[in-house]
Amino acid sequence: MRFVLVSLALLTGAAQADVRLFVFDCGSLHFDDVAGFGLTNDETPVREMFVPCYLIEHRGNGVERLLFDAGLPPGIVGRGSVELQPGVTMQYRRSLEDQLAELDLEPSDIDYVAFSHLHFDHVGSANVFTASVQLIQAAEYRAGFVDRLEVYQPELFLGLAESPRRLLDGDHDVFGDGSVLLISAPGHTPGHQALLVKLEAPGPVLLSGDLYHFRRSRDLRRVPVFNTDPEQTLASMDKVEALLEREGATLWIEHDKALADTLRRPPAYYE
Repeated sequence: MRFVLVSLALLTGAAQADVRLFVFDCGSLHFDDVAGFGLTNDETPVREMFVPCYLIEHRGNGVERLLFDAGLPPGIVGRGSVELQPGVTMQYRRSLEDQLAELDLEPSDIDYVAFSHLHFDHVGSANVFTASVQLIQAAEYRAGFVDRLEVYQPELFLGLAESPRRLLDGDHDVFGDGSVLLISAPGHTPGHQALLVKLEAPGPVLLSGDLYHFRRSRDLRRVPVFNTDPEQTLASMDKVEALLEREGATLWIEHDKALADTLRRPPAYYE
């Protein structure tokens, strides 16, 4: 009977454990011009982007932890406004490692790491998680670790080259009970992925990665000029929007500062 009950729970997508979601502030980016994101400056007043890192704790038979995205490079922590290129600046006040330490956690306490993709603002602290199992789409692994495409800064993540990994080919159930799902959503990069976390309150949440950068990106279905495959991006948008409707989930656009300003910060969490 127990086997039947577990199987039915998996089929219905019900969580089998206490799942907690922590939201860390891993920096910010400011753009004078948003044309590179497929928008005109008149179509959105937003110029500031939040850079998050997320910790998911899965409490079943013991505690397992997943880190999703690793923020800006820690070398800019505490340096104030740092120019990335003309018209683009970034800031990072407290490192991800320091924020984890406030929860009495070290990088070695993280069982899994998954990056939405390997752009610099999502893998800044990647190299400290050498003991974690990396969950990465095979296409993203090839693009970053093998082909080393110019859109990446390999020095930020090549410390994981010899670390344990699982190469994925599509959606992936992280803890095996349907509570936390990596969602393949390529197009922004070859192996871009989002994350669905099935919480009790506020309900299921989908962390967007860079499928969208702004709310207007979603409203207008705009694709950044630097995406690796625009048609694939639009197909991923369709997939994610259908998933949101099917799951009754809320989309958290990761770079949405207005949203971020409303979210709880550690030690508070969502569950």
